[in-house]
Amino acid sequence: MVKKAPRRTAERILEVTLDLFNRFGEPNVSTTLISAELRISPGNLYYHYPAKDELINALFDRYERSLNELLGAADGVRNVEDAWFFMHTLFELIWQYRFLYRDLNDLLSKNRRLETAFQAILKNKTRAVRSMLDGMGRNDTLHIDPRELEATATSMVVVLTYWLSFEYVRDPRRALEPDSAQAALLRGAHHVLNLLMPYLEAEQRLHLLRLVGAYAPQAEG
Repeated sequence: MVKKAPRRTAERILEVTLDLFNRFGEPNVSTTLISAELRISPGNLYYHYPAKDELINALFDRYERSLNELLGAADGVRNVEDAWFFMHTLFELIWQYRFLYRDLNDLLSKNRRLETAFQAILKNKTRAVRSMLDGMGRNDTLHIDPRELEATATSMVVVLTYWLSFEYVRDPRRALEPDSAQAALLRGAHHVLNLLMPYLEAEQRLHLLRLVGAYAPQAEG
């Protein structure tokens, strides 16, 4: 049996750091804690990532690459079912890097690179949501006045971006724990898409209600 090559230390550091940031929040995790969790010396950690900001930036780079790839799928959304899957997948990615959203304001105030990069992310999210709405309009599943499209897309991005913060305020002790993930993501997808309810074609409106109903037991947690 061929033995697997050991994972590179730099990769292990990022995996453990992401887990710790997600569990405890980035401000509460020191490089000392990270090295202790990895059972490596602080010097070994600093060799790969000389500062905590470099860990944050490396994780953010991973998130940004995955997000931009995923946002490209917005062009293929044609109906409520497509939109539901697209939004839920977005929330899954946000959950995977939830420390960014849990501590967003704090991170932006301390990290100039993230401050600039997150502005670009908001623009890309808004562009993707507009593309999704355009596609649904062309497919006659959505009828929205062009004058309302921009505000609706922005509102959807606001909910998408701050949903986990809302969940955290609702239940700080449990909201961002792994066993709460599915319920939180389903509620998020529901509330983002509910903003489209006034503009959906009648059958699509019913289909969204059926989707929400089908997932309601899971969403209640």
